[in-house]
Amino acid sequence: MFSINSVKITARVVSVTKKGQATIPKDLREKFRVGDRVLVVETNEGILFKPLPRPEDEFGSLRGLFKGKTAREILEEARTQDRMREKKMLKGVET
Repeated sequence: MFSINSVKITARVVSVTKKGQATIPKDLREKFRVGDRVLVVETNEGILFKPLPRPEDEFGSLRGLFKGKTAREILEEARTQDRMREKKMLKGVET
């Protein structure tokens, strides 16, 4: 570990496969909550990998609204409500 402009930097050497794949060390994946996708940024100093926000991080505050329902259940409910709304709109047009 070393510091540049009072910023602590941890450096590791990792292998890169012929396909260009490198393994991010487990402790860093856990620390930065790296999922199955990252943003790759080209900088003047090299390549920077930034973890993408997870849906539960961005929408975690909505979790309580859905009361343990799966995404499929929520989608089905929304589609049912849309169909009912469309039927009501059509009834108003037909009369």
